[in-house]
Amino acid sequence: MVQIYTLTLAPSLDSATQTPQIYPEGKLRCSSPVFEPGGGGINVARAINFLGGRATAIFPAGGATGEHLVALLQQENVPVESINAHEWTRQNLHVHVNTSGEQYRFVMPGATLNEDELQQIQQKILLIAPGSLLVISGSLPPGVSLEQFTTLIKTAQHHGLRCVIDSSGDALTAALAIGQIELVKPNQKELSALVQRELIQPDDVRNAAQEIVRSGKARRVVVSLGAQGALAVDEQNCVQVVPPPIKSQSTVGAGDSMVGAMTLKLAEHASLEEMVRFGVAAGSAATINQGTRLCSRENTQKIYDYLQQH
Repeated sequence: MVQIYTLTLAPSLDSATQTPQIYPEGKLRCSSPVFEPGGGGINVARAINFLGGRATAIFPAGGATGEHLVALLQQENVPVESINAHEWTRQNLHVHVNTSGEQYRFVMPGATLNEDELQQIQQKILLIAPGSLLVISGSLPPGVSLEQFTTLIKTAQHHGLRCVIDSSGDALTAALAIGQIELVKPNQKELSALVQRELIQPDDVRNAAQEIVRSGKARRVVVSLGAQGALAVDEQNCVQVVPPPIKSQSTVGAGDSMVGAMTLKLAEHASLEEMVRFGVAAGSAATINQGTRLCSRENTQKIYDYLQQH
């Protein structure tokens, strides 16, 4: 099978806790925190690992929080290729309010990366075997410009790597401007920004996704549509997969789980329909969990089997 690597420029150590209620100024008594690895590409690698595949996570790690992050990934048997960063890895906080069911996500800015650290990351990319898949996912940290971001993508492509990009805003626009991206997963709002027009009707979404593929910017576009699942487009096919009705506990890990599942199917040379079906199954499986937990193999397989039958 094709080897899979992920790149996270703004990793995090995520902590999740619960409290009876939230109100200003008073002390909010919380449950013991649960710590998990965080950051787009890191979560994609974890999801692939949970689903029975194997992906190596590349990321900068700094300070005690960075050491904790690496240790947690090693406990999950996720292969790690980290570089030592000067700044401490950020720590995010996820709070679940028991009485209301509300969730609060406190997201800190990523640690600043300097030029030397970016060069070390580029060297990691150049050590990957040509033909491998590289998932670049998550936000850009302070100190990383769009030009530096696109340079990393171009370096990977020139080295023969197939790039999957899961980002948003200017970073996603800049990545697609390079062209020949293997897979992107915008939501409807992000897709609208990419084609610079409103997408009101279902055909508008399909046409916009096909426009990106026909322009050569991406080989596959999968538009996440929330409760309506996802619409997938490549050069020849258009597929929509709607998930079964599931009581959602949290949507935090759904996107990364979906990207991980689809990347795993890409590595297995699966069809577009099989790829997006497995992706929707993994994304749906992640919503069953509270907090920041990702998809499980068992729940993903159950939902995938349901989708195959329906």
